[in-house]
Amino acid sequence: MLPSRIAALALAAAALALPGCATTPYTGPVEVTRFVAPAAGKLGRGTIAITFLEEMSNLSARNAFAEAVRAELTKAGYTVVPEGVPADQTAAIRTSRTPIVAAPVQRSGPVSVGVGGSAGSFGSGVGLGVGINLGGGREGPAANTTLELRIGMTGGETLWEGRAQMTTGVKSPYAQVATSARTLAAGLFKDFPGGNGETVTIAAKKLQGTK
Repeated sequence: MLPSRIAALALAAAALALPGCATTPYTGPVEVTRFVAPAAGKLGRGTIAITFLEEMSNLSARNAFAEAVRAELTKAGYTVVPEGVPADQTAAIRTSRTPIVAAPVQRSGPVSVGVGGSAGSFGSGVGLGVGINLGGGREGPAANTTLELRIGMTGGETLWEGRAQMTTGVKSPYAQVATSARTLAAGLFKDFPGGNGETVTIAAKKLQGTK
C-alpha cells in the first residue's frame, strides 16, 4: 500500500509542477484622458458634492466609486460635502463594466467561453465571469471598467472632465470593484488637473498607494 501511495503523491506533485497549469492574471494599464477648461484656477478649492449621472442599482459598486472619488477630491484640496448638501462645485460620476467577448480558438487549443451582445454596466449586474480561457497559461482580458468624471460649478460651467479605463481578467486583483475604483480614481487625479486633451497610460501597480 505504501509504495502505491508514494507513487500517487509523486504523480500529483508532478502535475502541479507542469508549466501552464496555473493561470496568470491579466491586468492592463490604466488609460486616462482629461480635458481642462480655461477657468482651471477654480479647481481644487471650496466645497464639492458628488453626484451620479446615471442610476446605479449595484449599491456596493456605487459606494466604492463614490468613496474612491471622494478620497481623491480631498487630496486635490476640496472639501467634500454629503450628497444633497449645497456646494460650490459638483463632481458627476459615470461608471460601467463592459464584458469582452472571447476570441475564437483553434480546435486543438483550450476551451474558451464568452458572452455576446451589448455592453453591460454595474447597474445591469454584468460581472467578470466572461471571456474565460479554460486552458491554463496567461488568461485573456475579460472586462473593461471605466470611470468618467465631470467637475463643474454648481448649475454652471464645466471646469474639468476625465475618463479612465482599465481592462482586466477574471483572476486579476484589480477586477475587484473596490480595487478597480481606487485605481481608476487615482489614475484620473494623478498630477491633477493634467494637460488639456492629453491621454496618458499608467501601470496599475504604480497607482497603488498614490497620494
